[in-house]
Amino acid sequence: MPQPNWPACPGGICIAPSLLAADFGHLADAVNALAESGAQRLHVDVMDGSFVPNFTFGTDTVRSLRRETALPLELHLMIREPERHLETFAAAGADAITIHQEVSPHLHRSLTTIRDLDCRAGAAINPSTPVTSLSDVLDWCDLALVMTINPGFGGQKLIPHTLDKVAALRAEIDRRGLATEIEVDGGVDASNAGDCVAAGATVLVAGTAVFGHNDGPSAGVQAILASLPAR
Repeated sequence: MPQPNWPACPGGICIAPSLLAADFGHLADAVNALAESGAQRLHVDVMDGSFVPNFTFGTDTVRSLRRETALPLELHLMIREPERHLETFAAAGADAITIHQEVSPHLHRSLTTIRDLDCRAGAAINPSTPVTSLSDVLDWCDLALVMTINPGFGGQKLIPHTLDKVAALRAEIDRRGLATEIEVDGGVDASNAGDCVAAGATVLVAGTAVFGHNDGPSAGVQAILASLPAR
């Protein structure tokens, strides 16, 4: 499936609600509740119970989501041997696919494969992985994702020192003149979204802060947007 025109982010910052925090029994309702929220894409965590201690969405869910929404689907593959599944997830409806450096021995090859599948390509690192591990592939990354929690479960608190990695990535991306987005994933809410942006992030993944908001997911997105300084 050809990738859509990737939407511009108002003020240069995108909110990507994470469906990991949604009610799995009512995903269609969760997606539809975001239609006019200000969210620019949906973050879909795919977990294998091996690389991370949890299982989540598979290709059937991605196909269902693709039928349900026009929002771009950003898949975050937290699985071992992601290169074996790139074509399958692209065919299911992914618009962007992010894979982890820690389980991708041929990261450059996999990123170029993702692009060849007409998807945006992303590379992710865990909190204990040096940010320099992405240096050799940034030119092939549409997105660099910094995990701000240890992956596997939602509802955790952001690890503050991970924002130092965001700042280091921002400096390197700017030095090279790249258009690579920097995404933060884990524990993002209205209390720290401004710190993430100040460090250099341009895409904020938020799960509990969106789907756990008392006034619903749309209000959760708006609360994060309202917390950001004017740009």
